[in-house]
Amino acid sequence: MRESTFIKKNLQRWKKYQDQPAEDPDEMAERFTSLLDDLAYAKTFYSFSKVTSYINSLAANIYHSIYGNRKEQDGRFRNFFKYELPLLFRRYHRLFLFTFLFFLLFCIIAAFSAAHDETFVRGVLGDEYVSMTEQNINNGDPFGVYKQENELVMFLWIAKNNITVAMMTFMGGIFFGIGTLWYMLKTGVMLGSFQYYFFSKGLGFKSVLVIWIHGTLEISAIVIAGCAGLVMISGFIFPGTRKRLDALKKTARDGVKIMITLVPIFIVAAFLEGFVTRHTAMPLWASISILLLSLIFIVGYFIVYPIYLHKQGYKLGLKANIIKPVK
Repeated sequence: MRESTFIKKNLQRWKKYQDQPAEDPDEMAERFTSLLDDLAYAKTFYSFSKVTSYINSLAANIYHSIYGNRKEQDGRFRNFFKYELPLLFRRYHRLFLFTFLFFLLFCIIAAFSAAHDETFVRGVLGDEYVSMTEQNINNGDPFGVYKQENELVMFLWIAKNNITVAMMTFMGGIFFGIGTLWYMLKTGVMLGSFQYYFFSKGLGFKSVLVIWIHGTLEISAIVIAGCAGLVMISGFIFPGTRKRLDALKKTARDGVKIMITLVPIFIVAAFLEGFVTRHTAMPLWASISILLLSLIFIVGYFIVYPIYLHKQGYKLGLKANIIKPVK
């Protein structure tokens, strides 16, 4: 397109943006996005033209109107969890699905291996742990391991350990995702072996009611940490139109945001394991209620709610700005 044709086609709209500033945030975001498209085109075909500088100044004015004089919103913390994080996670749902299926695959492989090799469980979990658990089963208290330590000490140790494992899983992503996948493989094999062991002893249903009181949040958070690790490196592997380093910085920030959100989940999981799981004789309804609430939270917040926001037209704009649908 000739430069004169390009100017003639868009000049009236640009003049409107210049002479009639928008006050509605949604309209401002729409104008800003439109100007960025125009600016990208102008820089490509008329990089040294005055029209390029003109469009750039219009976009800069709108940008400063949105961000330059904006006071920190009182609801920034609320909006992060209500909109920004769910929309961010929606962007990486396919990567989350891959992470979950990868983890599940090695859980199944471990259970299958344990079913065909009596030494497999001891090789994965260790002789000491298996022997101790067998002794507890013989004593009529198969889950006695959760009662050995003081509640507070156990809570603090588990919280620290789980957060450390999650951070290692996340940071493993920097090695082209191989480190993250390795930690996911190890955790999947341990979980598959662990769970099969109790089923082989006729304690499968009981183990679900006891162990998954805290395990639902704990394992889900570890899988999400694995997703965050792959999110971090995805920008470097698939940079799109960006430079690899710029794309890596962007996806690394996204991964860190996801990881920060997991900290309170790990703390709640550690609290349940330290203070609640030890009550192995609690009523059936209590165990099922905790399990269901944990599962509903994970599925609802990280899967269903992001899809709902996306279908409603919410978008994650520049600088984590939430672009709301026009009613």
